Amino acid sequence: MECPVCEGRLRRVKREYTYSDIVLGEFDAEACDRCGEVFFTEEASDAIDQMAKERGLWGIEARTKVSYSGNSLIVRIPKEVAEFMGLERGDGVRLRPEGKRRLVVELLD
Repeated sequence: MECPVCEGRLRRVKREYTYSDIVLGEFDAEACDRCGEVFFTEEASDAIDQMAKERGLWGIEARTKVSYSGNSLIVRIPKEVAEFMGLERGDGVRLRPEGKRRLVVELLD
């Protein structure tokens, strides 16, 4: 088959799938021998979704709002997200903007 990205040749392979730094396993895919693009099979996509659901990763995203605390702005982290990340009161984090519309929060060791 031909790669829809670069018209290279697709080959059947097993590739690791990672979600939020969590390895869900190796799954059947087709990879381009020219550009390296990977396309998971429909069956593999279903298995990846099932694995993510079993591990509690499905739907972990949450909406929240910016509030005030004294003179500072705060962002509340929903309980499900905090539990998933193992966050506790007093943990250190680093904030870093990635452009005007994305804020990255990293846990400190």
